[in-house]
Amino acid sequence: MSDILLSGVSKVFGDTQAVADLDLHIGDGEFVVLLGPTGAGKTTTLRLVAGLEKPDGGSIRIGGRDATTLEPAARDVAFVFQQYSLYPHLSVYDNLAFPLRSPARRMPEDQIGRRVEEVARMVRIHHKLANRSTRLSGGEMQRVAIGRALVRRPSIYLMDEPLSSLDAKLRGELRLELKRIQAELGATVLYVTHDQTEAMTMADRIGILAEGRLVQIGTPRAIYTEPANLHVAAKLGQPVINLMPVGLLPATVVPPGTQTIGARTEHLTIAQAEDGHADGVVDWIEHLGDQNHLHLTVKDRKLITLADADTPLRKGDPVTIRLRNPLFFDGGGNRIGGETQ
Repeated sequence: MSDILLSGVSKVFGDTQAVADLDLHIGDGEFVVLLGPTGAGKTTTLRLVAGLEKPDGGSIRIGGRDATTLEPAARDVAFVFQQYSLYPHLSVYDNLAFPLRSPARRMPEDQIGRRVEEVARMVRIHHKLANRSTRLSGGEMQRVAIGRALVRRPSIYLMDEPLSSLDAKLRGELRLELKRIQAELGATVLYVTHDQTEAMTMADRIGILAEGRLVQIGTPRAIYTEPANLHVAAKLGQPVINLMPVGLLPATVVPPGTQTIGARTEHLTIAQAEDGHADGVVDWIEHLGDQNHLHLTVKDRKLITLADADTPLRKGDPVTIRLRNPLFFDGGGNRIGGETQ
């Protein structure tokens, strides 16, 4: 496998700066996820690495080789798209075998058979090899699409939201499958998504993109606990982080320059108020089975946190709320306490 090095890469489409001065290194065998909303530059970054777009500035190196101007076929990368992009008239076997029959990498049929069988078992679709691709479920079709990339054994795997069109159960199953396969192969993967659960569960490192710029990159834990700014803090965590002004709740020590306090579930200690000393009131409770979303009103602010399924709190209860090691942000939205790279 190979590493990827993007240095000062930029891409403009008309008046839109799709990617701006992007510096990113993906190590050999690393699973890196780019996380951001539509328009953040995620797919454009993948297409630049694949050679489907040419950068307006900067350089791209794959496996130590300058690939900036190389044609896609010369880069030894495999692309898995959001849509399945299978050949409907072919069987699952022939869809998987197709890349190995191309003039650029034609293999003897006996070797193709062994490779297809191996990959089909890896993605757990071997029992469907004789089926037409049109007779598969959505999850099965995406397994074939992933298998078609795996069968080539390229240097780099590029994946553009490959699970987003699947239902929640299938997404959960294939997240585990993809991570298992990547670990077995020691594959280098650059994966883009807008789904924070995919990013947190699969990535070795997460890169947060906003308006074509890499805002922060780090391990899922570091991105969650030490976000560089308010934008990054809001990208990870369910329920979403609570942002409040200084003074809304009692805080032990507030660093100088703090304008906004960020509080996730683990930063809040909530108890039923006694003797009339309440900080807020329970607005309503979402019952989610194994846990609850607890909605609170504090003065004119709404807060949301998690509570145990057996919480004694009820709608309308007055509560005390204490902050425990929250996050602090200055007037520019940057976290006070440093950045994690």
